[in-house]
Amino acid sequence: MGRITESFKKNRQNKSKALVGFVTAGDPDFETSKKIILSMCYAGIDVLELGIPFSDPSADGPVIQRSSMRALKNGMTMEKAMDMVREIRKHHSIPIVLFSYYNPVLAYGAAKFQKDAMEAGADGVLIVDLPPEESEELTSQWDDREFPLIRLIAPTTGIERAKSIAAGAKGFLYLISKTGVTGSGGLDTSKTGEYADMVRKVTDMPVCTGFGISKPEDARALAAFGDGIVIGSAFERAIEDNIGKSDIDEKLAAMVRSFKEAIK
Repeated sequence: MGRITESFKKNRQNKSKALVGFVTAGDPDFETSKKIILSMCYAGIDVLELGIPFSDPSADGPVIQRSSMRALKNGMTMEKAMDMVREIRKHHSIPIVLFSYYNPVLAYGAAKFQKDAMEAGADGVLIVDLPPEESEELTSQWDDREFPLIRLIAPTTGIERAKSIAAGAKGFLYLISKTGVTGSGGLDTSKTGEYADMVRKVTDMPVCTGFGISKPEDARALAAFGDGIVIGSAFERAIEDNIGKSDIDEKLAAMVRSFKEAIK
């Protein structure tokens, strides 16, 4: 059983919900980023989404866009993102999902990406702009080792297509909680919760909801409808607000504990 599946199984057995935490690799710099990430791991995130910074994102809002620019400016590359996975793996067994766009993965090389990611210690990948119908171009170059490609379901996705996406999914399903980009406003927890509840009825796959969840009370409301929540922009906003402060890792750890407490 892979680390991702094991984490969700453990949370289900404990009747708790998973906290998936997104952080951009290398924001604001490699060493500070590693310190922050490890602090968040020890504070209780269940799955780490490690963002590989990209210059032309289509799904990320201004907060994560700025985090990517800081990381790229300070030299983050795909190779260094793999180094970051290796560094984290020296200290923690948390499931690590690489979060990226197709362009950087394609430029790096599909087969090389899977090989290097798995050997570094990553457990799966989420490629925001790669639809299921076109993903074989990537996965056909992978060897037969289990390396989940996490699927996304949008709030505008019809239920029949949701069934189709779920049928080919591995790891967990990422349910986008609202139209728009990450970190933007307009979250309707009631409406999103109803849709998440419907999706859960068509799959046994763990369902995690993300996009626009910035407060523990929102997390608590949405966690009730799925197996976990994804927090990204709220963490990155805190990193941005505390750059240069010696206790930046402690502030992020406190946020993790706050969100985890909210979704118990």
